[in-house]
Amino acid sequence: MPSDSYSEYINMAEYSVSEVSLAIRKTVEANFGMVKIRGEVGRISKPASGHIYLDLKDERSVLSGVIWKGTLQKLDTLPEEGLEVVVTGRITTFQGQSKYQVIVEKVEHAGIGALMALLEKRKKLLLEEGIFDREKKSPIPYIPNKIGVITSESGAVIQDILQRLGERFPVEVVLWPVAVQGKASASEISEAINGFNELSVSEIDMRPDVIIVARGGGSIEDLWSFNEEIVVRAVYESKIPVISAIGHETDNTLIDLVSDLRAPTPSAAAELVVPVRSELISTIIDLDNRRQKAETKIMNSKLDILRELSKRISKNESVLYFPRQIVDEFIYRLAQSIKLSQTTKILELKSLGIEKLNFSLLEQSLFAKKETLVGLSLRFHSCMKNEKIRLRDGLHTLSRILESLSYKKTLKRGYSLVLNNDGKIINSKKTALLQDHLTIEFNDGKMDVKIR
Repeated sequence: MPSDSYSEYINMAEYSVSEVSLAIRKTVEANFGMVKIRGEVGRISKPASGHIYLDLKDERSVLSGVIWKGTLQKLDTLPEEGLEVVVTGRITTFQGQSKYQVIVEKVEHAGIGALMALLEKRKKLLLEEGIFDREKKSPIPYIPNKIGVITSESGAVIQDILQRLGERFPVEVVLWPVAVQGKASASEISEAINGFNELSVSEIDMRPDVIIVARGGGSIEDLWSFNEEIVVRAVYESKIPVISAIGHETDNTLIDLVSDLRAPTPSAAAELVVPVRSELISTIIDLDNRRQKAETKIMNSKLDILRELSKRISKNESVLYFPRQIVDEFIYRLAQSIKLSQTTKILELKSLGIEKLNFSLLEQSLFAKKETLVGLSLRFHSCMKNEKIRLRDGLHTLSRILESLSYKKTLKRGYSLVLNNDGKIINSKKTALLQDHLTIEFNDGKMDVKIR
């Protein structure tokens, strides 16, 4: 090696790893600053720290990125795996692993095409899960007592709904105000749907019979909250029927597919949820008039049939001759049958020698038996009375003995009874000293005593 080159190598400055990493970081940050990067969101990591770590990729390269927790709360668009986005941020390095990365400050959708692709992907997954199946939808009540509306309280949508309901069929409306656009709107809408379903017993009078989720028209970005999976699942799991009324008739969102009824506009939702009161009254009056006319027509028809049948009945009593003859024949045959049966029974008794029986002796024997029975009955009642007196006297004697032996008598003579906490008798000083508390029973009451 030439002497001058060797001398240059020997005199070269020495750097630590951290110094080199810091120098590279300063060089990268000085040359790039803020940049816009377009790419597809790849791997996403959401640790407990609240930060988000992600990959941005295209067909040839992958760039690491990080969104700090403080920045995440300010983003209007959140990154999702597979979504094509344009991020704005600062290129820097991660000294700990000699990596470069982008510190993301802003996330935007990379055009409508990216959103539509994500929408189709999400729609396909939910469709395969069966969330959009028609047989899982609930019927809308014909005349609800209470309607829940989930929309912005400051927009024109709620006023349009209230106006249409007032014109058609005035009904109580419970408004659950939410943001219908922006990063917080999806969670607020899903919480509102769940909230109506989870009203407590004390709040059950606020529970609606049907829910209208409504918003005015807008771009696909404006309506994106109604494509979020959290909102779709909230509608799917709702026990209360849900009507979606998002945007204009040409606007389509995933909530329209999962709701029990889709209305083309918020005003149309108000028209679909209740009938026209005046038309309903007219219909009821018309049906009642038709019912009365039908009843009159049927009655007149039945009367005409009755009159026609009455004309065919003969006025002469000869029509009753044949039935009377049948009755007379039956009565005659019944009398003959009774007479024959009586004669047969008499012959049977005679064959048994009943004519030889002495009825006088039978009567005397019966009377004697009766007298004996009366005597036995009197003796029985007398024995029962005596036994009752004997048992009662014995009971009184036992009662007096029990009273004389009762410890209550002893207590009246000035003695007392010592009991432990379990109500057992303490009969020695040694046992008493082992107790924490004692109860002393006197003739006129009890007293608790603390030993220690």
